[in-house]
Order: sequence, then structure tokens, then C-alpha cells
Amino acid sequence: MSFGPPEYVALTVLGILLVTYLGTGSAVKSLSMAALGLLLATVGQDPIAGTTRFTFGQVALFDGLDFVAVAMGLFGVGEILYSLERTEKVRAVTQKIKNIWPSRQDVRESAGAIGRGSVLGFLIGVLPGGGGVVSSLASYALEKRRAKDPSRFGRGAIEGVAGPETANNASSTSAFIPLLTLGIPANVVLALIFGALLVQGITPGPQLIDQHPEIFWGVIASMFVGNLMLLALNIPLVGVFVQILRVRAGILAAFALLVTMAGVFSINNDATDMWVVLAFGLLGWLMKKTGFEPGPLVLAFVLGEILERAFRQTMLISGGSLGVFVTRPISGGILAVTVLIIVVSIVTARRRARVLHRHDTPELTPAEGDR
Repeated sequence: MSFGPPEYVALTVLGILLVTYLGTGSAVKSLSMAALGLLLATVGQDPIAGTTRFTFGQVALFDGLDFVAVAMGLFGVGEILYSLERTEKVRAVTQKIKNIWPSRQDVRESAGAIGRGSVLGFLIGVLPGGGGVVSSLASYALEKRRAKDPSRFGRGAIEGVAGPETANNASSTSAFIPLLTLGIPANVVLALIFGALLVQGITPGPQLIDQHPEIFWGVIASMFVGNLMLLALNIPLVGVFVQILRVRAGILAAFALLVTMAGVFSINNDATDMWVVLAFGLLGWLMKKTGFEPGPLVLAFVLGEILERAFRQTMLISGGSLGVFVTRPISGGILAVTVLIIVVSIVTARRRARVLHRHDTPELTPAEGDR
């Protein structure tokens, strides 16, 4: 309840920054995609004045771009188009799958990785901008750094599987903390859930437990039930799931596109959303080909409205003074963490560039130097 507009501004800025610096791609590309997401979030009506912006006279854009259409276009249609470009033929699985259960040796070797992955994944999941991909990569890097023989990784090392998968599961559950308590989606997947709750008229935040306790405790209970169902379904049905590899990629792509378009249209019954899906599908395909990540764009898009409204409210409260972000303890602390992350990232990047330059520069012997 101590969170006001300045704290929401600081937290959303931190979340957008983390998803750019903790991602797997270039920080510059991630920042550019986050900026594009913030720009797209301004389409529609001004949250304070009520005037229209970037609608180009189209009535369908007065309410802004639909989040589900944008996300399904970037992640759904974009991935379908990118997958269809691949020329590799899908190999049919003919051999019988056996030895599904892990052995005692596998359990002993993976016990430490499971413990470390649980803690690391939980902490990364709580941070805005974290998520399954970031926690998995961090856990894999940690286990490879700790391993006595790092060459085993990439060739079936059980620690390289148990650690990242455990971190992925841990971050997926802990990421609900900022969503349910502050209304801040910590990653792209929760941004989809955030949008789905808003469509149902439910606003995640500090009042969620009091106003919708069945939703809050239902989510908690679903985590226990979901993990039990994963064990009950995934292990016995592995042989059934792999049969999907026998289906041609073109048939799967057509079916996925049909389901995506029908699902988006069913939300608002508006054909404009279908054109938005196709447009962002082409954009997502181009982003995949050029090395840009859609995650920062989607997260910035869903946080853009929160950031703008909170910033405008803060400016009205403080009379246009930016000092309110520093004088308030919580917002000032969050901004201090943000600045620290930027400084550490810059220093780390410079050290890495210096080490690479040192390895690339050949060393001359004294005789060669004299010549």
C-alpha cells in the first residue's frame, strides 16, 4: 500500500531495463524494441486529457492496439512464418522410447543443480524482466562454471538439464509475486495473463486479495495442482507427445494460424484485430531474421500505459518536479538499483571488450619488436 505513482514509475522503468539487459540478445537492440513498445502503447486516447493520439482518423484505434493481437502476432504468426522458412525435413520418430525415469546416479548428480536452480530461479522470477529464459540461461551458466569438466555440457550432462529446468519452474511461480501484489507483469508470459485478467475486468494489484480472493487463492492452488498434473501427464505420455513430429510442418503451421486468428477475433469480434495480428506477424518474422527480440517490445507495450499514467500523475502531484522520485524512499531505492545495474553492465561490457582485444592482439617477442 506504500506504492504510489512515483514508485510505479520507478518499478516499471526497472522492469523494462532488466528485460533488456538480462536478455539473450544485444542490449542496444533490446532497448530499441522497448522504445518501440512504449511508442505503440501511446496509440489511442490520452489517459489524462482524453485526446486521441496516432489514430490517423481510424475509429478502431481509439482504444489503442489490442494487447492480445500484438502478442499473438509477434509470438504466434511471426514464429510460424520463421519456422516455415526452415528447409530441414522433420525426421519421423520410429524407435521406441524407454528408460524415461531417472536413475539413482542421475538423482545424485542433479541434486545440487536442482537446489541451486530453485533458489536462483526464484530470485530472478521475482525481478521484473526476469523469466524462464533468463533464469534457465543463468542456471546453465552457473552449473557450467561450477563443473569440474565443463566440456560435458552440451553433450547430455544431467546438471545442464536439471538446473535450468528447475530454475525455469521456480521463476514461473515466483514471477506471480509482482503481478498479483503490484500489478506488474514480470515477463512476457505474465504480460499475457495480465492482459487476460484485464479483459475479464480484474485488475491485479494490492487490492486483488480483498476484492477477488478466489482469483488469488485459486492461482496459488493451481500451482500445486499444475505440478502434480505435469508429473501425471508428461512422463507417461512422452511417447504420445513425440508423435506430433510425424506431422508435416506446413500442416501444423496452417492449423496454428487458423487457431490464432479465430482466437483473436473472438475477443472483440473486430476484424481490425486480425489485420493487427498479420501486421505484427510480419514484424515478428523480420525481427527474428534480424536478431531483434520481441520480448522487450511486448513487455514495454503492456507496461507503457502504467508508466505513462503513473508519470503524469506524479507530475501533477509534484507540480512538475522530478525530485519527487529521489526524495521518496521506495522510488529512490528502486532508481538507485536501476542506476547500479546500468553502471555494472557498462563496466562489465568494457572489461569483456578489453579482454577480447587483448586475446586478439598478438604478442611480439623482443627480437620481433626490434625488427
